[in-house]
Amino acid sequence: MFGGGGGLDPRKMEQMMKQMGIDVEELDAEEVVIRTADHDLVFTSPDVTKMDARGQETYQIIGSPEQRERADDETDADAASAIPDADVEIVADRTGASEEDARAALETNDGDLAGAVADLE
Repeated sequence: MFGGGGGLDPRKMEQMMKQMGIDVEELDAEEVVIRTADHDLVFTSPDVTKMDARGQETYQIIGSPEQRERADDETDADAASAIPDADVEIVADRTGASEEDARAALETNDGDLAGAVADLE
């Protein structure tokens, strides 16, 4: 693509990417988890690079993952804890709905407070 010798000077490469509207940022990640239906791939202390090309973000993860099996109840616990209790209280107070109904409306609306309130009013 770039032709020429054995490689480009990293500064020139960065300058060329900026001219093309591509921003690259190194992230100081402690851990990255990729969840599949059957297991998790856990990268501990990975090298993570975020590339933003005109609003399209791409992440590159470099490291060796550890494969961990997923427990069925772990999935349910993650879903329940995804909605903060404070958000449930806000929706319940605003609409007069029970906390169970407020949580269900928030889950249906992916945590969107306004959407949950609109559904319950």
